[in-house]
Amino acid sequence: MDDGQDDTIFGAHIPFARLCGVEALRYAEGRTHLRLALGPQHGNNLGIAHGGVICTLLDIAMGTVARLTAGRPVVTLDMQTRFLSPGRGVLLAEGRVVRAGQSILFCDAEVRTEEGSLVATASGVFKPTGMREPAEPR
Repeated sequence: MDDGQDDTIFGAHIPFARLCGVEALRYAEGRTHLRLALGPQHGNNLGIAHGGVICTLLDIAMGTVARLTAGRPVVTLDMQTRFLSPGRGVLLAEGRVVRAGQSILFCDAEVRTEEGSLVATASGVFKPTGMREPAEPR
């Protein structure tokens, strides 16, 4: 699934994602793939990606795959992040569901540079909320 056709992240309108410049690339084989081209507005005082924007990218990667798996909106209950190396240039994120129950989903995500260096990883717990969304065509 290519998300470049509209102003959503895999069918969900997430204003903060658009403010940050997060782009949805594809949802395939149960994984979400996102992209963020870093600019000066994403930096910290050291000139590398601010931890907050990396956490945002990880949260959106996990939250979108949780939403697509659950078929309805989700909220983040818990998130653990590990920063492994500086983020520079273009960052790519991938999210996946580790286990999906009826009331919560456990997810993992990672952020890498375009060159493949691992920048950060995260695990999170997500709770479905609200009405079920219509199934997406496969």
